[in-house]
Amino acid sequence: MEENKKSKTSLRAKADKIKDFRCKNLIAVIEYPTDLKNIGTIIRNVNALGVEKAYIVTDDQSVPDDWQEMRGRKALNAISASAIKWSFVRKFHDTESCLGHLEKKGFVSVVTSPHTKGRKNVILHEADYTKYKKLAVWFGNEGIGISHLALERSELCVNIPMFGIIESLNLGTSSGIVLYEITRQRREFQNKLKAKIAANKSAKRSALPATKHLA
Repeated sequence: MEENKKSKTSLRAKADKIKDFRCKNLIAVIEYPTDLKNIGTIIRNVNALGVEKAYIVTDDQSVPDDWQEMRGRKALNAISASAIKWSFVRKFHDTESCLGHLEKKGFVSVVTSPHTKGRKNVILHEADYTKYKKLAVWFGNEGIGISHLALERSELCVNIPMFGIIESLNLGTSSGIVLYEITRQRREFQNKLKAKIAANKSAKRSALPATKHLA
């Protein structure tokens, strides 16, 4: 009992410690996934890479509507390696309602696809993901990919460059690659911004005594 309590306290302390390294205003959206394992893998990627939230667009009842119930599901806990307990996950029943919610909150959507089919297509590492204050990254269905609706209302269509005979990756792998690059850019940008703010505050504090003395 005591050991379990210490373990929970240790995990909470670790969660608090890494809070500053999370990418704020970054959401990963999984659109109509058919494999529960892929949902678990993406939630695990989301947690490991410091993405703020995960949204799941699905009408599958194996994914509960309630967040707390979702976190308590043994299947989702097992396949996400317990990441779902430490991640914010929300379910939407259709693409329109998810897009509507994101747009109302001021989020820009980018979609991912192994093929160039959007209004503006970019290679993953060639795009700048720091210029969007609020960003939602969409991952489509394992079979048919991203929906036409999500594609239509997205800012960019991002694809991973591939050089083999096989020109597609499974959903879990592709989400990890895409989210790694995006979180890398946004975390670096956040750190530079924090350093700049800290430097400005320090400069103001240093100038304060001199100002008082002159007065």
